[in-house]
Amino acid sequence: MSASVECIRDIGTAWKVIETAFSVTPTTGLRKDSNTTASATQSTLTTSMELQSALELLINHGVGHIIEEWFLEELRVHLQCRVAPVFTAHFNKELPPDTSVASYMCEVIQELYDSLAPYVLKLKQLEDLVNLYQIPTADNTDYSAVKNSTPTAKVSLLERAQTLFKAVLLPRYQLPERLYALVKRFYSAAMQVHHAIDDAVDKENDEEAGEGIRCLGCSSDADDCSCSNLTLAFRQINQQLYELDLLERFAGEAVTSVIHEKICSHVQHSCKGNFEVSYLRSLEHWLETKVVRWLSEVYRGSDACPRYSDPHVAASVEVYESRLHHLLYETYAAVRMEQLFNIIIEYPESEPAMLDLRRCLEKTNLRSQLVKSLKTALETRLLHPGVNTTDILTAYISGIRALRTLDPTGVILELVCEPVRKYLRTRDDTVRCIVSSLTDDSSGELADELIRGEPLLLEDSCQGEDDMFNWETWFPDPVDADPTKTSQSRRSSDIISMLVNIYGSKELFVNEYRTLLADRILSQFNYDTDKEIRYLELLKLRFGDSQLHYCEVMLKDVVDSKRMNALIHNAKLLGHQQMDPPINAMTLSAQFWPSFREDKLELPESIKRSLDSYTRNFETLKGNRTLCWKPHLGLVNLEIELKDRKVPVICSPVHATIIMHFQEQCSWTVDELSAVMHVPVSVLRRKITFWQSQGLLKEEKTDSFILIEEGSKGGRHDVHMIELEEEAESAMASSHDQREEELQVGGFALLASSHAVNNAYTQTQTPLS
Repeated sequence: MSASVECIRDIGTAWKVIETAFSVTPTTGLRKDSNTTASATQSTLTTSMELQSALELLINHGVGHIIEEWFLEELRVHLQCRVAPVFTAHFNKELPPDTSVASYMCEVIQELYDSLAPYVLKLKQLEDLVNLYQIPTADNTDYSAVKNSTPTAKVSLLERAQTLFKAVLLPRYQLPERLYALVKRFYSAAMQVHHAIDDAVDKENDEEAGEGIRCLGCSSDADDCSCSNLTLAFRQINQQLYELDLLERFAGEAVTSVIHEKICSHVQHSCKGNFEVSYLRSLEHWLETKVVRWLSEVYRGSDACPRYSDPHVAASVEVYESRLHHLLYETYAAVRMEQLFNIIIEYPESEPAMLDLRRCLEKTNLRSQLVKSLKTALETRLLHPGVNTTDILTAYISGIRALRTLDPTGVILELVCEPVRKYLRTRDDTVRCIVSSLTDDSSGELADELIRGEPLLLEDSCQGEDDMFNWETWFPDPVDADPTKTSQSRRSSDIISMLVNIYGSKELFVNEYRTLLADRILSQFNYDTDKEIRYLELLKLRFGDSQLHYCEVMLKDVVDSKRMNALIHNAKLLGHQQMDPPINAMTLSAQFWPSFREDKLELPESIKRSLDSYTRNFETLKGNRTLCWKPHLGLVNLEIELKDRKVPVICSPVHATIIMHFQEQCSWTVDELSAVMHVPVSVLRRKITFWQSQGLLKEEKTDSFILIEEGSKGGRHDVHMIELEEEAESAMASSHDQREEELQVGGFALLASSHAVNNAYTQTQTPLS
């Protein structure tokens, strides 16, 4: 052994050799200069023989394990006293003027890297010696008993030092506010440059660029583009922070925030307001090719970087990628939930957006948030007095269709639409609107549902489950499903069944259909019943034959009335009495029809004589049956002959009576007409406005009207106008009046029954010229 080795006989000398070999001479600053490099080089001149002898001596004396602890303590003191204060000071002041974020960040991280690089070099040398000479360490003294069972539990010296870097330089996971803002600005600019370089549009702009065109990456003039410098700084900073194991602690939160904001802005810009195209797959492609690739550059670098092949980094990026996909689904779902009310209204054109949202709900936990958000939107935009019942029903039907696409189990539909059902029950015209839509070709959706002919499925009738018949495709209800309701009722109810279930009773709808059918017959006075018979047969498939028996009788009355009119107008009839003007009547079976609106009207004498003649002709044919006329119901075909023109009009008996009284005298007051016609003044004023609009009557003074024999050529002679007005006024009693009549008991009920026997037919007049 050489003389230098022979002199190492005691622990003190051996320790000086260790200190000389692994100490780093502290510098006055963090910047790397020639003195720092010379010091690092001088400290490595200790011969391997001396170092080997010193290590053997320390190991033999049982103090070899303190070498690592001493070195880490030296590193900690150096970090706390010299590195950390200078590093922190950079971010406690404003960014110097005329200095870009990229250059400033690059300078600060380079300074930090230069100050720690000598220690990293010594750490690797010391770790190599520890492994070579099997030097015991402090962390494996209690670890040897389980060494064979958990060989990966030992923490390397470099990992312990890197933990020390993070503990001293960045003691909190959340960066200081000023530092975080600076880091976020840097990575936001880096992402913008990365996307601009990748974008084909930018390449076209580069080819066609002229003076004054700004770069889409760095937002500078094309001549002063700094994208390449920023890209170099981006790669350098990431590599240096990676080597110090500070990349995730230093940049992780900012990178996540930048990516989150980019995803949100891209989703909003790409798909907001357009529901007819599916965007989810294109967004996933954008995420994988743009965002994830940039994220990979942050943590793994380019293909040429050594860290690119690091399996731990690759696994971390893969986990991060799955989180970004989840973030994309949450962001897209949040955007669509804000627009969900409009998506429902525009369904089925918006079905692609609904299918995208369905897929997002399967991958996220946003069902409860969606239900709450949609309930609020419905209550704010739909469930208030300013919206017509028809519009509410249209939105409800669209909601049924759309939410069944979103959630085939029907749970979301059940939770969201319950407030709509409750609100519709408070509206008096809900049942009428539903029945009208069922029997109206122009309504479309409900008429199509009626044609399908499926039987009603009421909630009370779903006592058992039929799921076992399809056990191979069965799947359980979601956890938020109402356990008191069956799965069958949620999944199998069609739209008409759900509308009927608003009230849970068929009778309401059947009675409303009776009223609607009666209104339709008495307002049109058309003996063609083919269309109504078709609707009736379709409704029987839904509600059953027994429920609609009365409606069958009503349609039969129409057919019988046509035949009866032909017989009565037959001059060969024994005892036939002429009618002038001629009368065509609709003869109705009183006990099968809903209650009529009871309005008083005193007809002109000529009309009353014709009605009496019709009654006697009817009694001749029917023997012991007679007619009870409803003079306010019907249509009158008039031809009004004036001095300069003839005006053909189809109007109601009230309108006809008003204008016929002007044959007797040219001027009437409202009070005089009211006394003669037995019609309230308020009703008369409203009815007279029709003749005013036709240019036949004029209000000479308040409530006093005169006949205009000569009118301007521009006068209105619209025959159809009165038909439109009369359609809005029902011939039947209101639902409130009908309920009151049904509640009458005792003597009045017997009187009504007797009347039904003795006066089996109620007559409405339809004088047709």
